[in-house]
Amino acid sequence: MQRRRFKNTLTFPDRLAKEAKRFRQEAETKPPGQERDELLRKARQAETAAQIDQWVASPGFKPPE
Repeated sequence: MQRRRFKNTLTFPDRLAKEAKRFRQEAETKPPGQERDELLRKARQAETAAQIDQWVASPGFKPPE
């Protein structure tokens, strides 16, 4: 059985930014409540993951200020 190969056309930070934007747009359509809060939390997590990825990939590997 062969594994399915998938080649990403976007970089990891670009995919995270796209997901964060999608979560925020979907949250705008929801009324205030638990579902909206969950979408906003996922958007913040994706943005944080992009920042961490950028920090790890930076030369010198310095902690954030």
